[in-house]
Amino acid sequence: MGWRNAFDNAKPVFVTIYATVIIGIIFSSLYVISAIYSGKSAADSTTSWLSHVGSPPVEQAPNVSEPAIVQAVPTPSLEPRSMSTRPIWEAPLHTKKMPALKKFRLSKELVQERVKDNVIIVTFGNYAFMDFILTWVKHLTDLGLSNLLIGAMDTKLLEALYWKGVPVFDMGSHMSTIDVGWGSPTFHKMGREKVILIDSILPYGYELLMCDTDMVWLKDLLPYLARYPEADVLTSSDQVVPTVTDDRLDIWQQVGAAYNIGIFHWRPTDAAKRLAKEWKDMLLADEKIWDQNGFNDLHIWHTYFVQAMYQQLRLEPYAVHTTFQYAGTEGKRHRLREGMVFYDPPEYYDAPGGFLSFKPSIPKSLLLDGEHNVKSHFSLINYQIKQIRMALAISSLLNRTLVMPPLWCRLDRLCFPHPGVLEGSITRQPFICPLDHAFGVCPVRRS
Repeated sequence: MGWRNAFDNAKPVFVTIYATVIIGIIFSSLYVISAIYSGKSAADSTTSWLSHVGSPPVEQAPNVSEPAIVQAVPTPSLEPRSMSTRPIWEAPLHTKKMPALKKFRLSKELVQERVKDNVIIVTFGNYAFMDFILTWVKHLTDLGLSNLLIGAMDTKLLEALYWKGVPVFDMGSHMSTIDVGWGSPTFHKMGREKVILIDSILPYGYELLMCDTDMVWLKDLLPYLARYPEADVLTSSDQVVPTVTDDRLDIWQQVGAAYNIGIFHWRPTDAAKRLAKEWKDMLLADEKIWDQNGFNDLHIWHTYFVQAMYQQLRLEPYAVHTTFQYAGTEGKRHRLREGMVFYDPPEYYDAPGGFLSFKPSIPKSLLLDGEHNVKSHFSLINYQIKQIRMALAISSLLNRTLVMPPLWCRLDRLCFPHPGVLEGSITRQPFICPLDHAFGVCPVRRS
């Protein structure tokens, strides 16, 4: 009887404990579910800018059972906003139809809606360069710049960018949607379209920062350009030998390489307008003239990817332009990926089977002993290729994707005869070289 009375007396205590445990489990479960939902929402928001390319965005209904979450979700504006004034990456409602093509024609009013501090930043391309264009825009918006416009050379690109919330206009080029290939007649036609575009925009009275799509911005260039208000035109060049050791403009009298028109800035001065018109007339009169050669008659890859000049001079680069690399457009993508400045969709980093990486073991003698010549260079390259070949075999057996290791070179690779490294450059030997110095990037990517 004593133990029974004791149990009866303790019953309320046990009931209280059990109730507390059960309530705790319920609240914990709700917290976990909320955390999972919130994590998924955050993941979706960070990757949505690059997903669903070319299709209207699908809206999700808010969770009305959680007032705090509903309050955090911005309410879509019911006021009509121009496709040019809408914030970048804010996609139009999928319930609305795409405006007529004539609404996307280039005009002063369209440019004026995007201009800031009298400057407009422009690039152009066809659908084959969609991922380059998204990367270009993402870098600029990450820098807080929104005064930009994209010229679409085909309607497929125009529609895709419109539904992504990227400001776009129709160039009326009727270009093919595929990669036309460097040096082809269509490629040269694209160059002429650029010159026609410059000649069309300058009379609007705005400063124009014209860029190719195969480059990315790493730093806001506009304050730098403002340091040279007297310049009608500022252009990059293919100069690989530094003429200054700080961030001043190159000493143009010492620049022996061609002017590279992949990045250049125009002010709407009379002199700049005359130059643009003469350049356009020259190209339209003779279809055999390359746009860049024509500009040089009336420069940026090596200094970043090979010499790493910005690191040696302790400078912060404003931009990088993928010129004079190998393997065409695929090589441009890979160069930007090597530089960790290309934005790929999440599925690119979600390979079936996972990844395999390894750290090569290279004897110091192969890197440093003897002269830097063809024999010592290929001894070093072949030693690394054997290790990479073994890693490829293992990754194939494991059904994993191999992450290529850094590649060391003793000599540079160029498309013309040279003494090993460019004379006057600050290339350190040995150096970590791009993958395309030893491998064909296109066959590697296809396999």
